[in-house]
Amino acid sequence: MPAPVVHQSSLHSLPLVSRGKVRDNYAVGDDRLLIVTTDRLSAFDVVLDQPIPDKGRVLNQMALFWFDRLAGIVPNHLTGDAPESVVAADEVDQVRGRSMLVRRLEPVLVEAVVRGYLIGSGWKDYQASGAVCGIRLPAGLRMAEQLPEPIFTPAAKAELGEHDENIDFDEMIRRIGRDLAERIRDISLRLYAQAADYAASRGILIADTKFEFGLDADGEPVLMDEVLTADSSRFWPADEYRVGISPPSFDKQFVRDWLEAVPGWDKRAPAPTLPPEIVAKTAAKYREALRRLTGRELED
Repeated sequence: MPAPVVHQSSLHSLPLVSRGKVRDNYAVGDDRLLIVTTDRLSAFDVVLDQPIPDKGRVLNQMALFWFDRLAGIVPNHLTGDAPESVVAADEVDQVRGRSMLVRRLEPVLVEAVVRGYLIGSGWKDYQASGAVCGIRLPAGLRMAEQLPEPIFTPAAKAELGEHDENIDFDEMIRRIGRDLAERIRDISLRLYAQAADYAASRGILIADTKFEFGLDADGEPVLMDEVLTADSSRFWPADEYRVGISPPSFDKQFVRDWLEAVPGWDKRAPAPTLPPEIVAKTAAKYREALRRLTGRELED
């Protein structure tokens, strides 16, 4: 029996804390959260009306894989308890395979972005200024070129529906303090290096990714939210990588490309309705990313 598609969860046994672009967060007492990863998809910061089947389960399984693999670098927010244990019996199908029961933390309102290749907004910044988030780079780099070494380029978190704002490291220090900023930068670079080495052994290049952190009761940084998923990272197949072009990626690129070609859409809600073949291709790409990175099929 196929898993149900969940565009928006509707748990009655727990109080809803917030809904993000993809995740619904519920309070479990005062010290824990249940994070339900839905099948919603956002493009250009607009949440689409149509879900992508299995997307939430793929993202959840991928994040759990990386939390486990990277646990030696930094603590994460997982409690180790089963999400099904905190909801009513008639709600289990909504959370099975797509949820995490996590510690409640004080979120750090700066996203920790690490770039290993010159693409996206980093490429645009470089073309305009020769730098990315204030980091000066060598002249003559081409689109999608691997950087001499990975760089840390933070972003300020925006409200739902707004674009995150790239900031330089000095601005990050101003917002959260030097000690915490330096610790998050150093942890993020270590996480990226270990993940990129592993992914390369699986034929995947991690062009860039973002990490999110919270603070525990002692003020220590803890890795939270999602980690190294196809939503938070740009994954490229190594065998199709070429410098000078934007390589194909294992994410929602089919959706972005189709939306970009829709005449008259101004990248504001509501988004155009996706054709069935775009939904199917996008779902297949997410599953392929999971299979190639982890060596596992999507678990029922």
